[in-house]
Amino acid sequence: MQVLHDAPLAPLTTFRLGGPATRLVTATTDDEVVAAVREADDTGTPLLVIGGGSNLVIGDKGFDGTALRIATTGFALDGTRLELAAGEVWSDAVARTVAAGLAGIECLAGIPGSAGATPIQNVGAYGQEVSGTITEVVAYDRVRRETVVLSGEECAFSYRHSRFKARPDRHVVLRVRFALEDAGGLSAPVRYAETARVLGVGAGERVPLAAARETVLALRAGKGMVLDPEDHDTWSAGSFFTNPLLGPAEHEAFLARVRERLGDGVLPPAYPAADGMTKTSAAWLIDRAGFTKGYGSGPARISTKHTLALTNRGEATTEDLLALAREVVAGVRDAFGVTLVNEPVTVGVSL
Repeated sequence: MQVLHDAPLAPLTTFRLGGPATRLVTATTDDEVVAAVREADDTGTPLLVIGGGSNLVIGDKGFDGTALRIATTGFALDGTRLELAAGEVWSDAVARTVAAGLAGIECLAGIPGSAGATPIQNVGAYGQEVSGTITEVVAYDRVRRETVVLSGEECAFSYRHSRFKARPDRHVVLRVRFALEDAGGLSAPVRYAETARVLGVGAGERVPLAAARETVLALRAGKGMVLDPEDHDTWSAGSFFTNPLLGPAEHEAFLARVRERLGDGVLPPAYPAADGMTKTSAAWLIDRAGFTKGYGSGPARISTKHTLALTNRGEATTEDLLALAREVVAGVRDAFGVTLVNEPVTVGVSL
């Protein structure tokens, strides 16, 4: 276990933003993770858990407490069963499952961050979500003060949400277990229209695993969603806003605003969601509200490759980023009556 004081946190995030932590603990085993959490709880010290740092917006003043960086390792396959330590690099783990001929998470290739963060956010992209393959999550329960095993059902997964996100101060993820599929070297059925189009297949068809992964990586790279230290378009948290979920009345009001602003012939994206909700596209809303690719003149701007990504052009502060985010939220609300919700976790700041 490594302990540093007045330690910079910006290098631990994909935004490269945020001030220092009073204390930074790097844990390389589950026991070290639990010990660090217990010490913080016993002393009443605020605790910030950091994995890959790809979903964090830390305030410029930093964090007055203990930042716990989880750097545990462990990749174990037993047939089609996969167990990952929380600190495993997610994109590397996906590559290894594809190399092993196992399907189920291949379309989640290229997503930055650590394995332990995936159930918290119910990470998803290109037609797959981790909730579709997670069977169990091993976590330290800070209330019961013991390690627990939660089934996939107990995780209460929904769109970009889980019980871990609902109560971020309750559990610290230690390990994640998945049930994958041996489909003879083929992918899971392709569900995402853009992926199917590029692959030249129909929805529901399977393709070679490697082809699915490589296609997703290419699509993500074209949108600046594959981390590259030399490319400021990737100095982001990926999608900064979630796609809005609208109830029937909200959706009708939204459509009326679209007709009023853009005319009767314009139809916004609409996808059926659970409980009678309709999901629409945050990227579409941002673009149609006037915030196009590359928008902004300061050190924080919208990516030149994708309107959902807010980026640090190299000299930004967290306040620069938040000012841009607030401008986008206000503009979309004024244009369409829809309030965007940030996807990254904010620490010491808020929109």
